[in-house]
Amino acid sequence: MRLLRVAACNLNQWAMDFDCNTKNIKDSISRAKAAGAVIRLGPELEITGYGCEDHFLELDTVNHAWECLKELVLGDWTDGILCSFGMPIIKDSERYNCQVLCLNRKILMIRPKMWLANDGNYRELRWFTAWKQREHLDDFLLPADIAEALSQKTVPFGYGYLQFLDTAVAAEVCEELFCPMPPHAELALNGVEVFMNASGSHHQLRKLDLRVRAFIGATHTRGGVYMYSNQQGCDGGRLYYDGCACVVVNGDVVAQGSQFSLRDVELAVAQVDLDAVASLRGSISSFQEQASHKIRVPSVAVAYKLCESFNRQMSLSSPLKIQYHSPEEEIAFGPGCWLWDYLRRSGASGFLLPLSGGADSSAVAAIVGCMCQLVVKDISNGDEQVKADAIRIGHYTDGQFPKDSREFAKRVFYTVFMGTENSSDATRSRAKILAEEIGSWHLDVSIDGVISSLISLFQTLTGKRPRYKVDGGSHIENLGLQNIQARIRMVLAFMLASLLPWVHSKPGFYLVLGSSNVDEGLRGYLTKVLLQRFLTSSADVNPIGSISKQDLRRFLRWAAVHLGYSSLKEVEAAPPTAELEPIRSNYSQLDEVDMGMTYEELSVYGRLRKIFRCGPVSMFKNLCYKWGSKLTPAEISEKVKYFFKYYSINRHKMTVLTPSYHAESYSPEDNRFDLRQFLYNTRWPFQFRKIDELVHQMDGNKVALVEISGAKNVGATVEGGMGVVAAGSGNPSAGV
Repeated sequence: MRLLRVAACNLNQWAMDFDCNTKNIKDSISRAKAAGAVIRLGPELEITGYGCEDHFLELDTVNHAWECLKELVLGDWTDGILCSFGMPIIKDSERYNCQVLCLNRKILMIRPKMWLANDGNYRELRWFTAWKQREHLDDFLLPADIAEALSQKTVPFGYGYLQFLDTAVAAEVCEELFCPMPPHAELALNGVEVFMNASGSHHQLRKLDLRVRAFIGATHTRGGVYMYSNQQGCDGGRLYYDGCACVVVNGDVVAQGSQFSLRDVELAVAQVDLDAVASLRGSISSFQEQASHKIRVPSVAVAYKLCESFNRQMSLSSPLKIQYHSPEEEIAFGPGCWLWDYLRRSGASGFLLPLSGGADSSAVAAIVGCMCQLVVKDISNGDEQVKADAIRIGHYTDGQFPKDSREFAKRVFYTVFMGTENSSDATRSRAKILAEEIGSWHLDVSIDGVISSLISLFQTLTGKRPRYKVDGGSHIENLGLQNIQARIRMVLAFMLASLLPWVHSKPGFYLVLGSSNVDEGLRGYLTKVLLQRFLTSSADVNPIGSISKQDLRRFLRWAAVHLGYSSLKEVEAAPPTAELEPIRSNYSQLDEVDMGMTYEELSVYGRLRKIFRCGPVSMFKNLCYKWGSKLTPAEISEKVKYFFKYYSINRHKMTVLTPSYHAESYSPEDNRFDLRQFLYNTRWPFQFRKIDELVHQMDGNKVALVEISGAKNVGATVEGGMGVVAAGSGNPSAGV
C-alpha cells in the first residue's frame, strides 16, 4: 500500500492584509503537520487574498506576495510537507495567477493558471494573463533577493506536474476544473494521481451541488485523489466564499469541510491509499488504451517520497455522506457569516436596522440574530479568535464574554421602528416582538413631526400643499409624499447609527443595514436614494440584496422554527406593504399593486433577462409557451412591455444600490455582476414593435401554442453558467 495523508484548507483571508493572510497560512500548515499530512493545499491567491481586484495591477501587491512567500519558505514551514501557495507573479511583462509548489525550503515549480474566470462576478482577464504554453516548462528567474535567500536562481514555470519517487502530483486551478477540456483528464493519462485545486469560489444559493459533482466526475471514471481548497468568508467585497474544502478518492468524498463557518482556519484531512487509484485505472480498458497514446505533459522530477508503506495502525478515510444545506439554511448562515466578517473587520461596534415589521427587514433582523447565535456557539466550542473579536466588539470587561445570543445582540444590534400616521399597529407590534426575541436594543420612533415640518416648508416656498391620492392628490403628489418618509428614515437611521453608541457610552459607530430584495431592485421599486419601503437601499451594506422575495418567505418560515423567532410566522403571512400612504377602510397600500406585477412574476422576468439572456422579444416568446394556457398573447405582451418599461426607467438606480451580499444568479446589481447601460430608450420602439407583430400574427392565424417542455422551464435556477432547470407551472405568476 502507498498511504498518503493530505490536508485541504478553508482559509478566511482578507484582501491586501498580508499579515492576516500569512498568519492563517502558517496556522494551517502547523495543523496539517500535526495531523500527519504530507501535502497541504490552500486557496487560490491566498497570500494576497482573492478579491484584491485592481490592486493586482500594483507592483507593490506582487512584491509583498514575494516577501511573504520568502518568509514561508525560509522558515521550517515547508519541512517535510509539500505546500501549494497561491499568489500573483510577473514573468517577463505578463502577470499570472499562480500556484507555487514548495517543499523542504525550496520552490519546486510555479504553475500559472491557464483558463481564467471572466464572467459573472469574475474579471480575472482584467488583471491576469492566461498561460498558453503547454509544450514545455520555462526557467523562471527568481527575484534577486529571493534567489539569494533560497540559494536558488531559477524554478520551472508552466503547465506540468511533479514526479515524486512514489507518485505524481499536479495543480488544477479553480476555473480549469469547469472548462470544456479540463487539464486533469490528460494529467491522469500521464500518471498523475493527486490533483490539487486551489479555488476562490463564492457562495450562491443552490450552487454547491454543481461543484461537488465536478469533483466526483473528475475521479469517478479515471481514478485519482482530488483535493479542493477554498477561501471562506468575506474578504472585503460583496462575495462570501463558502469554503467546503474536501478530498475525493475515485469518485467518493472522504473528507469535507464546512460551507459556512466563523473560523479563520479549517482543514479537511484524509488518509488515502494510492494503490486504489492505480487499481481502478488498471481495470478500465479505455483508460489503458487512451493512456498508451497520450499527449506528453512536462514534469519536474523530485527525488523525494511522499507515501508511507503499509501500517495497520493507520486507518483509511471512508466515503462520507455529502453535507448539503437547504436554501433556507444558506440564507441564514451565508449572510450571517458575511456580516460577522464585515463587522469585525470594519472597526464598527454593531449594526442598526430600520425594522418595519415587514418580511424583508424582519429577514435581515433574523440573519443578524443568527449571526449572534453562531458567535456564541463558536465561543462555547473553544474558538479563541471569535471570542477575542466578540469581546472587542461587544466591549466586555473583567473577563466577561458572550454566553447568550440575546445578551450579545443587545450589545451589537439596534433596531428602530420609525412610524408615521400611515403605520399600522400590526407592523409596530411585529417589529417590537421580533426585536425582543432576537434581543436587539429596540426603539419606537414617530417621525410625523419631521415630515410635517418639511411639507410646511414646501408649502411656504410654493404656496401649495401636496396630498395623497386617497385624498384627491395626483400621482406626482402621492409619490413625493411617500419619498419624503423614506428619505427622512434614511437621515434618522444614519444619525442614530453614529450617535447612539455615544449616548450609551460606547466607542465607535454602528453600520446601517439595508433590506431590499433582488426583485424590488430588478423592478426599480425605489427612489434614487432608497427603496420605496421602510428603509432599504440607502445603507452601508445589505445582506439580502440579491435574494428573491420567495426565498425570503421560505427563510422566514424556517427561521421561525429553527432560530426560535416564532413571530416570523405572522410576519411571513402578512401581505407586503410599504405603509407610505394613509390607511382607509376601502384602501390599503400593497407592494404588488404599486409595482403592477407580482413578486413571482418578477422572479420569472429576472431569470429570463439575466440567466437566459432574453431581450423583450425572446422573453415574450418564452412566456407564450409558459403562460399561454392562461393568458392571451396580447396579455403576455402587455406584461412584458410593462416590465421592460419600468426596468429601463429605473436601471440608473442600480448605480447607487447599497453594496449587497451576492446570493442569486439574476441579481441586477451593476457594480460587476450585471453590466448594462443605465440610459435607455424606455419605449423600446423596435423591440415592442416586433412583439406587436408577433401578437398580430398569432391572433390573425389563431395559432395554438404548443407546450414545449424545454421552453416551459423559464423559472429555472442556473448555476455556474450551466442550465440546471426546474419546471415551472402554467400559472402566469409562477416562478421558482
